[in-house]
Amino acid sequence: MAKPRYVVLDRDGTLIYERHYLSEVAQVELLPGAIEGLKQFLAMGCQLVVVTNQSGIGRGYFDEARLGQIHQRLRSLLAAEGIDLAGIYHCPHHPDDGCHCRKPAPGMLQQAALDLDFELCHCIVIGDKPCDIELGQAVGATTVLVRTGYGAEVAAQGATQPDYVVQDLRAAADTLQHYFLTVRGLSQ
Repeated sequence: MAKPRYVVLDRDGTLIYERHYLSEVAQVELLPGAIEGLKQFLAMGCQLVVVTNQSGIGRGYFDEARLGQIHQRLRSLLAAEGIDLAGIYHCPHHPDDGCHCRKPAPGMLQQAALDLDFELCHCIVIGDKPCDIELGQAVGATTVLVRTGYGAEVAAQGATQPDYVVQDLRAAADTLQHYFLTVRGLSQ
């Protein structure tokens, strides 16, 4: 049996609305197109993983327990729509800490690949910031910039060179359906 394909998602600005150092559970709100896109990825046989920089912990704005509550809320919103995440990985470090896990460094993605048994070069990395695209490029993955969150500004500035630029997660799934069926030869 073939291994499942993995779609690696940024959290803030890609899956949920961008909030400045999101620390309130009540502020977790899915972006338009997110549910439809995730359901389409699942229908294509993909598994979903979230990788997110959370320097608010390193800055002392909130703690791991609060982040756990936020992620439980995210999982609940998705579960209500029949969507399950294979994993959520986060970097709690301050940008100046020089860790190996803060995007665009590949630590979180490498850990996800180890835990879930997938090849980094065969995954899709989707996000709204240059660090998301650089993460994907660092491991040889296909990259998608969404115009949600900071993505429209990033695309307009040409701040990064992803493989694809799309409106939202729904458009990402539509675009990548061809990729899964043709480009990588990973037909179902």
